[in-house]
Amino acid sequence: MRPFAELYELACRRKGSEAAVRERLPEVLSPAALQQRSDAFYLSLMMRRIFRAGLSHGMVDARWPAFEDAFFGFEPEKLVLMPDTMLDQRLQDPRLIRHAAKMQAIRFNAQMVRDISLEHGGFGRLLAEWPDQDIVGLWLVLARRGKQLGGHSAPAFLRMAGRDTWYPTDDVRAALVANGVVERALTSQRDKRAAQAAINTWQAESGLPQAHISRILAMTIG
Repeated sequence: MRPFAELYELACRRKGSEAAVRERLPEVLSPAALQQRSDAFYLSLMMRRIFRAGLSHGMVDARWPAFEDAFFGFEPEKLVLMPDTMLDQRLQDPRLIRHAAKMQAIRFNAQMVRDISLEHGGFGRLLAEWPDQDIVGLWLVLARRGKQLGGHSAPAFLRMAGRDTWYPTDDVRAALVANGVVERALTSQRDKRAAQAAINTWQAESGLPQAHISRILAMTIG
């Protein structure tokens, strides 16, 4: 592994300046800010990410106000009580994206968000208190307890929410391969844990959020 200072210097050279690198870094919220947001906010954001997967983000975002209206503002307590007949009606609503599997995940994930909220005193509190050094563990919790949250969906949701997380893009994977962290892919838990350990090391060296380290790694390649 190269020292992070060398990787940062390489990213700055490739993008033309330190300022050009910094302007590309994603926003990361404080734990306090994460805890202030409602369960409904997180469920809405989670489902928007799920619907975005494989579709135009702009198209999904344009229709999202209709989803908010059709699904009670994504209040988990209301959605867990939604009967099948009402969900069937939503599947016929032309304002919505009528993807059956993704729409059925709304009630399932509402139950997941509600359960976690009861366990931790708020869904945002789980995000805020989860240790940064094991962010892949949080991806795994969301994928196992939720629905349609495998692959890149869990880290993408966390990035949208402002929760510090690295992101396994193709460029990040290529940078990890180039640094000898993984051999080829980031599909297995073993490889993800190896990547997490490397990013933890670079975070200790730099003091930067993992989201920034991830983006800088990507800029050394792409």
